[in-house]
Amino acid sequence: MASVPQSESPLPPPPARTAWWAAMAAATLTWAAFFPLDWGMLGWIYPVPLLLLARLTTPPRHLYRALYLAALAGTTASLQWMRLGDTWMIPAWLALSAYTATYVPLFVAITRVAVHRYRVPLGIAGPVTWIGAEFARAHLLTGFAWYFLGHTQYRWTELIQVSDLVGAYGVSFVVALCATALAVTLPARWLVGSGWLPTQHLQQATSNRNRPRATTVAALSLLGLVVAYGVSRRGQSEFTAGPRIALVQGNFLSSLKHDPAARGRIVAIHRRLTGLAVREQPDVIVWPETMFRWPLLESAEGMTDEQLRQAAPRVPPQEWKNPLVRELLGDLASEAGAALVVGLERIEAEPRQMKTFNSAVLVRPDTGLVGRYDKLHRVPFGEYIPLTDLLPWLHHLTPFPADYGVAAGNAATVFRHRSWQLLPLICFEDTVPHLVRSIVSRADQQQRRPDVMVNLTNDGWFHGSSELDQHLVTAAFRSVECRTPMVRAVNTGISAIIDGDGVIREPEMFIDGDAEMAREQALRDESLDREAREARLEMIEAARRTSLQNPRTGRWQRQLNAVLVDVIPLDNRRSIYVATGDWFAGGCGLACLIVILATAARLCRRRDKSVAGSPDS
Repeated sequence: MASVPQSESPLPPPPARTAWWAAMAAATLTWAAFFPLDWGMLGWIYPVPLLLLARLTTPPRHLYRALYLAALAGTTASLQWMRLGDTWMIPAWLALSAYTATYVPLFVAITRVAVHRYRVPLGIAGPVTWIGAEFARAHLLTGFAWYFLGHTQYRWTELIQVSDLVGAYGVSFVVALCATALAVTLPARWLVGSGWLPTQHLQQATSNRNRPRATTVAALSLLGLVVAYGVSRRGQSEFTAGPRIALVQGNFLSSLKHDPAARGRIVAIHRRLTGLAVREQPDVIVWPETMFRWPLLESAEGMTDEQLRQAAPRVPPQEWKNPLVRELLGDLASEAGAALVVGLERIEAEPRQMKTFNSAVLVRPDTGLVGRYDKLHRVPFGEYIPLTDLLPWLHHLTPFPADYGVAAGNAATVFRHRSWQLLPLICFEDTVPHLVRSIVSRADQQQRRPDVMVNLTNDGWFHGSSELDQHLVTAAFRSVECRTPMVRAVNTGISAIIDGDGVIREPEMFIDGDAEMAREQALRDESLDREAREARLEMIEAARRTSLQNPRTGRWQRQLNAVLVDVIPLDNRRSIYVATGDWFAGGCGLACLIVILATAARLCRRRDKSVAGSPDS
C-alpha cells in the first residue's frame, strides 16, 4: 500500500530494527501517556516514532508486522482492566485489543501513501490521518471513543476549550500537528547517529518534502491560537447557581453472576448513604446505574393475564400490577425530601414479547415516579449479543442464554425538576461524543436545552483499575463539547462534578460513608468500654477521607462508600460543535477514505495490466 516509484527508492530498505524500535517506542509511550501512569506530556511525543516511519522514503523491512504486534502489546496492556469483571470478559478484552491495534499500521500506511505517492506534506497528512483514524474508531463496530490523543491533555484546561468548536478531535489535531513538527525537524544525522537509521539512508531522510520550517510555524501558530481561544472562552463563562445535587456512591464489585442475595444489602447501603446526603438538603439525589436492585415491571395497557403469561412465562401475571416498586421509590423520595434519579432495570411486557431495559427514572417527593429513560447505546456482549439474528449460534460462545439482552431505548429523555432540565446518560454513553452531541442538539432544537447532564454508571466491574480514571477523563470532554456541566454517580467511583470548562471540581461536601457507618457501629457496640470506644472513634476519624483526591497521592478516591454534594454551576455559553457536528473529524475521515480508495483503484489497475500482459492472456 505504501510503495513508491522505483526511481525514488534505489537503496535497499532500512533494516527491520528500524521498524521494531519505532513501533515499540510508540506503544510504550502511548501506554505511559494514559492511566495508570497518566504522564500526559508524553501525548506530545508518542506519535513521533510513527511519523518518523512515515517520513522515510523507503519503508523498513517488516514495517507493518512490527507496528501491529507492538500496538497489540500496548493495547492489551492499556485495556487489561476489561478482564477484571469476569473470566468471560477475557475474550472480549483480547478481541478489542486486536481490533484497536489495527489502527496503528493503518495510520502509518495511509500517511505514507499520502506523502510519498500523492505528494501531500507530512505536516498535513499526519494530523489529518490521525483524526480520521480516531473518527473511524469512534464509529465503527459500535464505536470505541477512548484513548484519544487529546484526552492526554485533560489537565490543560485552556487547550481543551477548542472542543466546543470541533469536539475532542480538535485537541487531538493540535497535539498531532505539534508531534509532526517535532518528527520532521529531528535532524536526520541524529537518527543515523543513534543507530536507528543506516548511514546510506541519510539523504532520503533529509528530503525537503518534509517542509520542517512551514510545519513548525503552523504548529506553533495553531497552538497559540487555540490556547488564546481557550483563555478567551473561559473568560466568557458566567456560571450561575443551579440545583444542589448529591451523588450517592456505593462500593459493590460487579460480575456477570449477580448475587440475588446481595440486592437487599445494596439497596440498604444506598438508602443509608441517601440519609447522609439529606443532611445537606439537596434538590436532587442521584444513585448509580442499576443500584436499585428490584426491577420495575410495566405492561402495555389492556393486556390480559393470558397475554402476560405468553410474553413473560416466568413472571406471574399479578406481579405486573404490583405497585410495590413504585411505592418504594416514592417513599425514598418522600423520605429524602428531594427528587431522585435512580438507575434500575425496567422490564416491559408487550403482546407476544418481553423487553428488558437499562433505565434511569426520575422520582419526585410529591408525585412519585414521573419520568424514565431507557439506555440508547448498549455495550456489545455486556448488554447484548451482536449479530444474533444472522448468527444465532453466537450465544454459545458466551455465558448468556439465547434470549439474553438489554433492549435499546427509543429516544433520549430530558427530566424536568422545578426549573431545571436534567439529561440522563447511562454507563459508557458519556464516552460517545457524537451520541451526546446529537442528544443535546435535539433537545436544544426542542427548546429543552439541558442544564445538567446526569451520568449513572456502574464501574464496579473493574475493581478500582485505571478504567475508572480513563472513563472520568473521557467524560469530561463531553462537558466542554456541549458547554453543559455533568454530574457522575458511579458505583465504586469515581463520582464527580464536571463544569462546562471540563474541570473536575472538588465538591463542596465529600462525605466518607465508610467512616460514618463505622462510627455508628462503634457507638452501638455494647462490647466496648468507654476507653476502647474512644480509641476506635479516634482511629476512624484519622482515616476519614474528606476530599475527592487523596492528599498524599493526588489520585482520585475510589472503592469507597461516599456522598458528594455541590451546587452545580450552570453554563450560559453555546457550543458550535453541538450546532454543526463532526464536519471536521468527518472531513479528515473522508480524506483518509479517498486515499484508501485511490490506492485500491491503482492496485486494481496494476493487477489488470499484469493479467493482460501474462503469457496465458
